[in-house]
Amino acid sequence: MNQDATFRPVLIVGFLAVVLITLYHRLNSWASGETLDRRQEGLFILATLRPVGLLLWLAVIAYMVNPAWMAWSSLPLPSWLRWTGVGVCAIAAGLLAWTLQGLGTNLTDTVVTRRVHTLVTHGPYRWVRHPFYDSLALLILAIALIAANWFVLLTGSIVLLLLVVRTRTEEAKLLARFGEAYRVYMSETGRFLPRIGANQRGA
Repeated sequence: MNQDATFRPVLIVGFLAVVLITLYHRLNSWASGETLDRRQEGLFILATLRPVGLLLWLAVIAYMVNPAWMAWSSLPLPSWLRWTGVGVCAIAAGLLAWTLQGLGTNLTDTVVTRRVHTLVTHGPYRWVRHPFYDSLALLILAIALIAANWFVLLTGSIVLLLLVVRTRTEEAKLLARFGEAYRVYMSETGRFLPRIGANQRGA
């Protein structure tokens, strides 16, 4: 597709920006050298989330290297819709940076909290409990639109579904760690979308 000559480099720039933002904050959080027990996610999540996530990122990388490799799953999207994906990608990157800045060294890639861990309720966490997953959802939608690819959308949707399932375990761990403070926080915020009419912290 002729449009790929335009959207491939756009996607590469956006993807690299997201990788650099994430890597910076990951490196800061890894400075403690603490080992995290990912087995606490449960066997189902361990056996599905990261393998499907790997398929997703391999598909995205394949498109960036050579769009023809992913032509079998391409979608006939109009140019304006693919450019909409570029705008969504910018929003996702901004939300991701804001979220990771708020998390600081609390950042992990699993449900386990760190030995030195604080309850974050500022930044985007003032309104939702899992803004990182919101930014990921926007990013997956953006990439699927930019690459005009149904396989990216499908595998990305499965990843998001698995993360939604995992949040139950994640929130149980946070309740065990922070007790009533987290229970109150849950009553004031939505899981993924702001809770309309709830009393917001600092409001």
